[in-house]
Amino acid sequence: MHHDCSPSIIHRDISTQNILLNAERDQTYVSDFRIARILNPDSSNWTSFAGTFRYGAPELAYRREVNEKCDVYSFGAVTLEVLGGRHLGDLISSLSSSLSSSSSKTPAYHQVAVMDFLDKQLSPPSDQEARKVLYLAKVAFTCLNGTP
Repeated sequence: MHHDCSPSIIHRDISTQNILLNAERDQTYVSDFRIARILNPDSSNWTSFAGTFRYGAPELAYRREVNEKCDVYSFGAVTLEVLGGRHLGDLISSLSSSLSSSSSKTPAYHQVAVMDFLDKQLSPPSDQEARKVLYLAKVAFTCLNGTP
């Protein structure tokens, strides 16, 4: 979406509502490109906020500059929501409160074991699946960084 076309397309609304699965549930698709924008590399790409608020990159709210990072952050938020069974904001609040007694200045999501925040409604992953889940969680948390 960002690198396979020129100029790049910024979706601006990657959320659980805009991710579709095929009938076999082994392929995912991003849908609803109504508010997508073409990223002009020769422009500043300023815009008002568009998309689903709980999935938008925080820096978009105060800088209003659209770039690939907006979609990268949203992808990380969606991925962690799928893994954890709840929205990223709820997950971070839960982790923060459970680790509030810690004196470390490291953010809560850097201190928790991935298996501790997985959706409890799902059966625990096998060893091989756990490695894949851990890798996916690392990618998702990296997407939340200011420089992913």
